[in-house]
Amino acid sequence: MGDVEVHAVRGVDLTIQAGEFVTILGPSGSGKSTLFHVIGGLTPPTSGTVLVDGKDCSKMSDAERTELRKRTVGFVFQKFNLLPTLTAGENISISRDIARNHEPLSDWFKGVVRILGIEERLDHKPYALSGGEQQRVAIARAIVNHPRILLADEPTGNLDTKNSQLVLETLKKLNEETGQTILMITHNPEAARFCSERHIEMRDGLVVQDD
Repeated sequence: MGDVEVHAVRGVDLTIQAGEFVTILGPSGSGKSTLFHVIGGLTPPTSGTVLVDGKDCSKMSDAERTELRKRTVGFVFQKFNLLPTLTAGENISISRDIARNHEPLSDWFKGVVRILGIEERLDHKPYALSGGEQQRVAIARAIVNHPRILLADEPTGNLDTKNSQLVLETLKKLNEETGQTILMITHNPEAARFCSERHIEMRDGLVVQDD
């Protein structure tokens, strides 16, 4: 920022195993979202090594990071970011189109739709869905290409208590029943305790606790 160098994330040393559900906590400005952006290939790291599924993001070109986002990493954010003119099913399919994934929908994904509880809502447009249903559609869109890792940045931030609980239960079930690797940012310690056994706390760009 001008002449001032700001280290959004510094000295972070983490290993996330396949199939883990890890929650990352910390106040605003602690580096949580920057860490996610680096892991997900949205922001290239200025130093260090970031390995995602054995591939070094720090050495990737823009095109290679784009492929990483298409195939290896799925994103869920606070805002559902559903296209209002498309049905829920079409919003999910658009991720397949972007990734040029022309394979038939697998039984795995049909099972995911069942876990998410949206089988009967795929023909509805976003305005006809509750906030919780919209977020579950966003989760389905994020994992339709079977990514190795799902990054969820405050996925309940725009939801009321009831819908928040439904989304958290869905993520937990997704991890337990399909082995989906999930990293979730949350400000809510109760949500972290409910979803996972491993909690990472960040402050000032540093990991200060890793349970």
